[in-house]
Amino acid sequence: REEPVSRIPSHRMLALRRGENEGFLSLSIRPPEDDALVIIEEAYVDGRGPASEQVVLAVADSYKRLLAPSMENEIRGESKEQADSEAIRVFCRNLTELLMAPPLGHKSVLAVDPGFRTGCKTVALDPQGRLLEHGVIFPHNSDGERRAAAVEVKALCEKYRVRVIAVGNGTAGRETEAFLHELTLPGKPDIEMVNESGASVYSASETAREEFPNHDVTVRGAVSIGRRLMDPLAELVKIEPNAIGVGQYQHDVDQAALKRALDDTVLSCVNRVGVDINTASRPLLTYVAGVGPALAKAMVEYRDANGPFRSRKEILKVPRLGPKVFEQAAGFLRIPDAANPLDRSAVHPESYHVVEQMARDQECTVEQLITDPARRETIDLNRYVTATVGLPTLQDIRDELEKPGRDPRPPFVPFHFDDGVKTLEDLKAGQELPGIVTNVTAFGAFVDIGVHHDGLVHKSQMGRRYVNDPGSILRVHQRIKVRVLEVDLARQRISLELIIPPSA
Repeated sequence: REEPVSRIPSHRMLALRRGENEGFLSLSIRPPEDDALVIIEEAYVDGRGPASEQVVLAVADSYKRLLAPSMENEIRGESKEQADSEAIRVFCRNLTELLMAPPLGHKSVLAVDPGFRTGCKTVALDPQGRLLEHGVIFPHNSDGERRAAAVEVKALCEKYRVRVIAVGNGTAGRETEAFLHELTLPGKPDIEMVNESGASVYSASETAREEFPNHDVTVRGAVSIGRRLMDPLAELVKIEPNAIGVGQYQHDVDQAALKRALDDTVLSCVNRVGVDINTASRPLLTYVAGVGPALAKAMVEYRDANGPFRSRKEILKVPRLGPKVFEQAAGFLRIPDAANPLDRSAVHPESYHVVEQMARDQECTVEQLITDPARRETIDLNRYVTATVGLPTLQDIRDELEKPGRDPRPPFVPFHFDDGVKTLEDLKAGQELPGIVTNVTAFGAFVDIGVHHDGLVHKSQMGRRYVNDPGSILRVHQRIKVRVLEVDLARQRISLELIIPPSA
């Protein structure tokens, strides 16, 4: 069918191009030929004599053979650039939400990578994410193996004082979750489903081999699932951003532009949150402003050889880390146990003298200035404005002193799927279910409702008014409530409707 190019959304243009590349359809981007010829003839044909007829023939030939293909190539290039730009924008927005997801924090975790035939891989992690023990249980085979699995899980929870059990959401995920909920476990740990997208990529990567040279990919994958719950940002940076799965048609856009944009997104998120230099992995340090792979490796090697960093000044002792890099990176590196409270914060070392002067003026220590709101409220920031320190910087410093080293990510809140829904066959039209947004596209959002297949909330089912940009309504990792509209068992597709709270 014919359709104006200007009215084709970016995601549909990418889909059309993919269909054309795979040979399923033919795509032509040209104006109506008769209309085009009339316009050209009006510009170049004068009169109605024999010479004019030759010009008409030349116009038709040049249009069909030269001008039309040239125009089409130009339009294809421009439309591809626009479609890529819009798609990459959506990918970056989704990746930001994924990286900035709430972290569980430092708690003992038992991570489970579910499976039927090969069993469920289990790993016990300490509050810092270090691997303590690993094994395999078979809760989905015989009754005897199920009982043995229950005994093993209880023993692990008691031995390591497990606070949370992280279960991958892949094959056998819901079944494993149900098995764990049946058990009376020591300490009553929470049981959380974790999106394991990209865990297999990490487990086979060079980074995983460096971290766990004596363990196979199944153990590494289970560790990744547990750590992803503890700190999504710190774990996901170990995976190439385009392998995490943050949008539709990811492989159809300009790959160089996509990589640049996604890398910039990761860099931005890492620097917004900050990095504990004494626990950060090499991949995480790589994304700190000014550091890069070589210096990240040098920082880890220095830490391994000399023990934890005790102050930000000590970072300058890392080989090949000079003053310029220190100036770029120091404000994003944290040392939670440092003697100087400012080393625990986002205040840059070049501004320490300002805070110290504020403390002297208040006749107190820097520590007292941080812990006493009354002292901070009396500070007149205008007194500290200089040629190099402006009022916006001073306001940022005061904000940081209120909550030094604060994490901009929201607090972790436990989430549970509907216990009565585990497979597509359990779904019925009209059911209202909790879900987690896994992907946002230009035409809607995909939602995990706990049945191994994400459902689609089309943008027409997102509100009482027309929704142009689904990203303005929903974001990746958002917890929402949806209503089942239709279930297509043959095609394994689920159509959902977003439930809008009455007050919204």
